[in-house]
Amino acid sequence: MKKISVLAFAVATLLAGSAIAGPKAELPKDLPPFAPDRPLPVPKIEKKTLANGLEVWVVPRDGLPRVDAVLAVRGAGLTADAPDASGFAGLLAGLLSEGTQKRSSREIAETAQGLGGSVGAGASADGISVYGNALASRASDMLALLAEIARMPSFPENEVRLAQANAAQGLKAQEAQPGFKAERALSQAIFGEHPYARTTLSEGGIAALTPAALKAAHAARFRPDRSLLVVTGRIAPAEAFRAVEAAFGDWRASGASLGETAPAPRSAAPKFVLIDRPGSVQSAIRLGRPAVPATDADYIPLQLAGTVLGGSFSSRLMQNLREDKGYTYGARGGLSAMRAGGRVTASADVRNEVTGAALKEFVAEFARMGSEPVPAKELDDTKRYVAGGYLINNQMQGAVAATLASNWLAGLPAEFLGQYVPKIRAVQAAQVQAMGAKYFDPKAMSIVVVGDPKAVAEQLKAFGTFEQRDR
Repeated sequence: MKKISVLAFAVATLLAGSAIAGPKAELPKDLPPFAPDRPLPVPKIEKKTLANGLEVWVVPRDGLPRVDAVLAVRGAGLTADAPDASGFAGLLAGLLSEGTQKRSSREIAETAQGLGGSVGAGASADGISVYGNALASRASDMLALLAEIARMPSFPENEVRLAQANAAQGLKAQEAQPGFKAERALSQAIFGEHPYARTTLSEGGIAALTPAALKAAHAARFRPDRSLLVVTGRIAPAEAFRAVEAAFGDWRASGASLGETAPAPRSAAPKFVLIDRPGSVQSAIRLGRPAVPATDADYIPLQLAGTVLGGSFSSRLMQNLREDKGYTYGARGGLSAMRAGGRVTASADVRNEVTGAALKEFVAEFARMGSEPVPAKELDDTKRYVAGGYLINNQMQGAVAATLASNWLAGLPAEFLGQYVPKIRAVQAAQVQAMGAKYFDPKAMSIVVVGDPKAVAEQLKAFGTFEQRDR
């Protein structure tokens, strides 16, 4: 792993240096060339499926005497929420470690600390992940605690009420942010009636938070036959499997499965929305359209194309709207791919007076992606950036466990961990241009703007007929 560290650090440092220097600066002439690419040493993954259907992957690693584990539960996430209770799964995940049938919230935290680690949980569109870590000598105890949290949460009344009050205050703060409103409206424009359109926290999701509702949702969503447990660190596979069997072996599913999330749309008629924010001195601009799931053949080249467009400081949107035009502090774009679908998006917050001019630059950069090939140096630099970031992100064993779990939730196999970088490096300029033509056509983009209609409405007329609304 030391070789990976040196390579990743060198790549990140050189690319960061180029970005800081600015688009027109050049590196010194006497710098040595990049070293040849090195393959990612992918650890061997030992696999086993328990009698109850729980998949278990063990990734032994040398290094610190620590063990990390992630339990991923497919279909338990935000897409399983009722249409009028979006965000419920995030609150459910947060309450898992706030009390079990054996321990209070404080006792859980103290137990985890006593094992030399921590526990927690979080929700995504495609699932809920429960995670923990501990000293290697206490790995069995940590896995037992993880099982207790995942299998036997009690959702105490006082903790539920506290979470509900905190969520209400958090939502109030989010509703005051134009970016939150813009992202919510864009998701609705892209995905329509599909569950991916409603993954943000809502008043209905908060109101639905009761101990009884949480227990019912947990019973329906948490099933061993729809779960994966990844264990990484200084632990022998045989020892890990014994500990997992002891902690999870008697876990049984009850009732019928919720089923898989339906495929998301691959295309949608563009929508144009202006959300009223009187007195705002900025416009929050968001553009997007449906794309592909992570398992699609276009996933890798489209992700690289999205990085060229807006995935780094050196990307085209950032260099154009920030460095050249000075319209914004940051402009971003790229692909978000999930299990049942995906989307390409772009965003920037700009001054009122340049709202129309900024949209014109977005449209031009989208069109350029499909009309001309990416120059060789730009493509090579982007590949190095993506590969280097991936290597850096997956050096820590906890990150490896999280990556494997999130890949599995998205439908990707364990082997994808080592396949990602070679696949990125193999993408050709013609493929990137093809992705641009296929997915970045500006005529297919929905546009959402949050701002003051008096200041920006006239500027938007050149881009479509905008529906004006409050949210």
